[in-house]
Amino acid sequence: MGYCAAMSRSVGYAWNNEFALAYEVVGEGAVDLLLLAGAPSNLDLQWESPSYAAFLRGLAEGRRLIITDRRGTGLSDRFSPSAIQPIESLTDDLLRVLDAVRSQRAVVMSWWETTMVAQLFAATHPERCAGLIMIDPAAAWLPTADMPWLPDAGHQEAMLARDRIRWGVALSDELSGDMDDAERDWYLRLQRASTPPGALVAEERRWMQTDTTALLPAIRVPTLVLADEDGSGYFAPENSRYVAERIPSARLVSYRSHDQHMWRAPARAILAETGAFIDDLASNDPVHDRVLATVMFSDIVDSSAHAAAVGDREWRGIREQHDAIVRASVARYRGREVKTMGDGFLLTFDAPARAVRCAQEVASGVRALGIEVRAGLHTGEIEMDGTDIAGIAVAIAARVSALAGAGEVLVSGTIRDLTAGAQITFDDRGSHELKGIPDRWRLYAAS
Repeated sequence: MGYCAAMSRSVGYAWNNEFALAYEVVGEGAVDLLLLAGAPSNLDLQWESPSYAAFLRGLAEGRRLIITDRRGTGLSDRFSPSAIQPIESLTDDLLRVLDAVRSQRAVVMSWWETTMVAQLFAATHPERCAGLIMIDPAAAWLPTADMPWLPDAGHQEAMLARDRIRWGVALSDELSGDMDDAERDWYLRLQRASTPPGALVAEERRWMQTDTTALLPAIRVPTLVLADEDGSGYFAPENSRYVAERIPSARLVSYRSHDQHMWRAPARAILAETGAFIDDLASNDPVHDRVLATVMFSDIVDSSAHAAAVGDREWRGIREQHDAIVRASVARYRGREVKTMGDGFLLTFDAPARAVRCAQEVASGVRALGIEVRAGLHTGEIEMDGTDIAGIAVAIAARVSALAGAGEVLVSGTIRDLTAGAQITFDDRGSHELKGIPDRWRLYAAS
C-alpha cells in the first residue's frame, strides 16, 4: 500500500491491576511528551498513514514521545459496552504508563474527548505534569447555562445513532475531506481497530455525562490551548475559549484547520506552537502547593449518646474498631489520612469514585459495631499546609458532611459529574445553602 513507516518502533505494556495498557516510545530528548490521542486510536495502524506518521515524527523531534492507546481502545485491553470506566481510571492509567517508561514528569498533549482526562490528570497530579497541551478541548458535551452553544441532547443522540451505523463502515464527507481512496481505507481500518461501535457509543455516553468545569481553576501547570476556528459542535472554538479563560496558567492560540484531523492540514501550525511551548517550559520552576483532591469528612452519628449508654471503656473499644475499619478502607482505596477529629476523620483521595466507594464501605462496615457514620465528599482545589490541608474545598466537604444523615454518603454535584462510568447510583437530595459558601449547591446521596 505504500503506507509503511520507515521508523523503528516497539510497543510495550504497562499494567493497572488486571488491565494491560499499550504504549510506545519514539525519539529521544530531555523532555517527555505524553500523547493522548482522541478516537480512533491504534498504535500499529497510525504509522500506516504518511500524514499521521509525519505528524508523530514531528512531535518526537528532539524529545521523547510517549504514545498510549487508552484503556478500551487500540492495543490496550478492551471492555464491554456495559463496563465503561470513569475518567479517573484513565488518569490513573497514565501514571502507570509514565512509571513503566521511567518518566518522572511529562508534557501531556491531548485532543478532543481525551482533553477531559488530561484536565483531571494535570489538576490531580501536577508533580508529574510539566505542562498541558489541549487541542480543541471541552469541559462538557451537553449545554449548560455557561455553555449554551453545545449541541443539545437530541443532536447528541442523533450523533450516537450515526456512529452505531457508520463507525468503521463508511465516512461522512466531513470526516473524509480530501482523503484519497487509500487513506479513506486506512482511516476506516483505524476506526475498526480502535474500538467496536457498541463500546464507542457507550464511551460517548460517558463523555456526555461528564463535566470537568469545576476542575479548570485547579489546573496550575503551564497550559497551551489550541482552538480550531473552523470547528463546530464540541469541537467549537467557543469550547476552547471557555476552557482557556478558566485555567489560570492557560494561553490560547487559534488556528484554522479546513480539516477535522490535526495531523493533516493543521499539523504545521500545531507542531510549531507545541515546539515553542515546550521550549518555554525550560524556564519554569513549578511549586505544587495546590492540587485537586477529593476531600472526605466522616464522623460517628450520636457518638456522645453511644458513649453514655455503654460506658467509657466499651466505647473506647468501639472507637478503636471504628478507626481500624476506616484506616483499612482508606488504604484499600488509596486515600490519605489527614487527621482525626474527635470521633471522625478528614481524608483525601486523588480519585472521586474511589473516595465514594471508601465512604460506602466504611458506612457498611461499622454497622456491625452498632453505630452509624455519615460522610460528606467534595472534589476541589486544596492547599497543602504541612501535613494539613486548607481551602474552600475543605470547607465545602465539611458543610456537606454536616447535612448527611445516619449511614449516608452525601456528595456534591462535582463528584457526580466526575464519576460517570463508575456505576455508582446517586439520589438527588436537592439544592442547599452551605453555611459561609457562596451560591446554592446540589447534593446527591450515593446509594
